[in-house]
Amino acid sequence: MKSSDLFSRAKTLMPGGVSSPVRAIKPYPFYVERAAGSRLTTVDGVDLIDCCLGYGPLILGHAHPEIREAIERQLAKGWLYGTPTPLELDLAGMLVDDHPAIEMVRFVSSGSEATMAAIRLARGYTGRQDIVKVEGGFHGAHDAVLVKAGSGATTLGVPDSAGVLPDLVAHTRQVPYNDPEALEDLLSKNDDIAAFILEPIMGNVGPVLPDDGYLAAVREITAAHDVLLILDEVITGYRVGIGGAEVLYGVKPDLATFGKIIGGGLPIGAFGGRREIMELVAPAGPVYQAGTFSGNPASLAAGYATLRHLHEHPEIYRRLDEATRAIGEVATDAHRGSFVRIGSLFKHFFRGEPPRNYREVKECDTEAFSRFWRAMLDAGIFLPPSQFETNFLSAAHTKEDIEQIADAYGSCLFA
Repeated sequence: MKSSDLFSRAKTLMPGGVSSPVRAIKPYPFYVERAAGSRLTTVDGVDLIDCCLGYGPLILGHAHPEIREAIERQLAKGWLYGTPTPLELDLAGMLVDDHPAIEMVRFVSSGSEATMAAIRLARGYTGRQDIVKVEGGFHGAHDAVLVKAGSGATTLGVPDSAGVLPDLVAHTRQVPYNDPEALEDLLSKNDDIAAFILEPIMGNVGPVLPDDGYLAAVREITAAHDVLLILDEVITGYRVGIGGAEVLYGVKPDLATFGKIIGGGLPIGAFGGRREIMELVAPAGPVYQAGTFSGNPASLAAGYATLRHLHEHPEIYRRLDEATRAIGEVATDAHRGSFVRIGSLFKHFFRGEPPRNYREVKECDTEAFSRFWRAMLDAGIFLPPSQFETNFLSAAHTKEDIEQIADAYGSCLFA
């Protein structure tokens, strides 16, 4: 069956015909038959260079032989026990060793679950009710963080989804990204804030990069007000280097959350931090967290194999940085918007200057992006289908892939 036929049936079986809203490409999404390396092959027989990569987890590309072999070895032993496994210690040990701020870790099944648990833990540790997030920052699909951007830095939360209780998001405040003064102003006027959670690099609308000194200022301000700092490294963890943004920018959070790359392409999440905080998590302490699939052995095997490969081949990060630089040189020449990159994350914003926060991202010309995205797809390049999503490269992208992506940027931006 062709993609159009599959989608027609999907709409009768699933809301909107998809399992996640971003996949609802108009007039219909393409369906993937298989994937390998840097390429997707659709049921329609089209080969695409993939710059979405599952929205970030596949830093080694699709169906990497080492990761596949690790999963196969685990499947031969079983894939769900409901008991601890030695693999938990292997992956937990690597996370602790790679992140100076992480002394203990708890595994969960998704990034959303990790941020939800970290926020609950912050409230349990501090005894305070409110949290602060960045306007436009994405921390999963749980109620406390589904909050619309307000009109001011200290705006009370407004639900961003039907079914979210106003009373709940009233405990979520927001401040603009790259605005430490707004954070200081808010914290100085509210003594019931448990934590400030932020993506060190805004990923779900980006990449939007931190100003020089911004993250250091955030760390200083939160510490001065006894507010826990939670770095959401679900996207940046192992994507911007070993140790993620914590090591790259030299900022030490109280708690951090992980997902995507640490599962090697299988579902996973984790949260970790200082021992005195983490020891409040059940069964050691009173903050409850549990999950049937937490510490799933197949996900642990895939994640450990991925991180081990990155440790053994650190040159991957240099090559990925050079690749996005090459794409950016072509995109910048187009003089149509602004190209932003860091390591293997990149994006062309249809806005004159690189955005510094969510409100500036919202100024982008989304119609121009939609035309560009469709032209890139016709050229054989699959980018995330929104102006408000980050693009990714993997170690599987070849020199020829990068040249093809750059050529497509040149032709599609100049068109």
